[in-house]
Amino acid sequence: MKRVTLAQVAEAAGVSVMTASYTYNRPARVSDDARARVLAAADRLGYAGPDPSARSLRRGSTRTLGVVLGEHLTYAFDDPQAVRFLAGIADVCAGAGYGMTILPITGADDDVPRVRAAAVDGFIVWTTADDDPVLAAVRSTKRPAVVHGGPAVAGLGLVSIDNRAAARAIGAVAFAGARRPAVVSFPLSRERISTVVRGPDPAPVLFPVTRERLEGYRDAADDLGLAWTDVTVAVCSRNDGAEAARLAAALFDATDPPDAVAAMGDLLAAGVLDAARAAGRAVPSQVAVTGWDDAAVAADLGLTTVAQSLRDQGAACARAALGATPARSAGPPAAPWSIVRRGSTR
Repeated sequence: MKRVTLAQVAEAAGVSVMTASYTYNRPARVSDDARARVLAAADRLGYAGPDPSARSLRRGSTRTLGVVLGEHLTYAFDDPQAVRFLAGIADVCAGAGYGMTILPITGADDDVPRVRAAAVDGFIVWTTADDDPVLAAVRSTKRPAVVHGGPAVAGLGLVSIDNRAAARAIGAVAFAGARRPAVVSFPLSRERISTVVRGPDPAPVLFPVTRERLEGYRDAADDLGLAWTDVTVAVCSRNDGAEAARLAAALFDATDPPDAVAAMGDLLAAGVLDAARAAGRAVPSQVAVTGWDDAAVAADLGLTTVAQSLRDQGAACARAALGATPARSAGPPAAPWSIVRRGSTR
């Protein structure tokens, strides 16, 4: 059916087009009688009101932030840290009268055109890989944009913690007194290959968060006189506790099982604890375990971990994307972190 126009509504109501427009956009400037006639005519003709997209074009703003999420859309609701991060963005958006659009990126051919065509005023990019083409797509829109966690991209803001320093600190706690330390890692690249390797070189790793944490764990091993080349690294394809449990079970079943495991997330650490329990490995006397994020599960399990606020970081990203705070395009990250010691380490 052909869309009813505002001009047709004005004609049916016996008023000017400007009066009809003011009825919807500036009702205080229209008399009660004229407003009633316009709304009655609109109801008779089936006019639903001004086109929101056209209104956005006129004012040059959609009042919406786009969140580029390099995961399946359900990740935004299933992963507790993603939920916290998005809640921080939502806090700022609600206060500023903005909406939020989640743009899941899966590696499909339409990722880049969807990002470029997104009707948003600015972008927040969830941590991704150095070679992710959506970074260039976001930058090409010339709209304000902030990357969470990395990579650092010229012209885009960055909100993160010092992952290498935090990994070195938690690694020192995890590996203390250990002879066979291990790491349960996030993926190394966008291919998300699950594997087990010994002492990988962090330099070629394309996810900055993974790379920097591996560098920090290596620093911790070096500080304790442990050979990084002997450290087993089990790489998970996702931040998934069940996958971590399967990989850890294989490590504990080996002839030289680890006596310390540093996991890059609390969900991964929870999976390690499940595997240790199933293998009859006492925590922490036979195997020390650490996590990352200080999620609710960490306190429940008595897990030593790195505490950071993803909610605060999400809010910082939103404020920067909205121009309320300067976007940090280079230099050291500024978000705070700390070590929380509980009963899972010696």
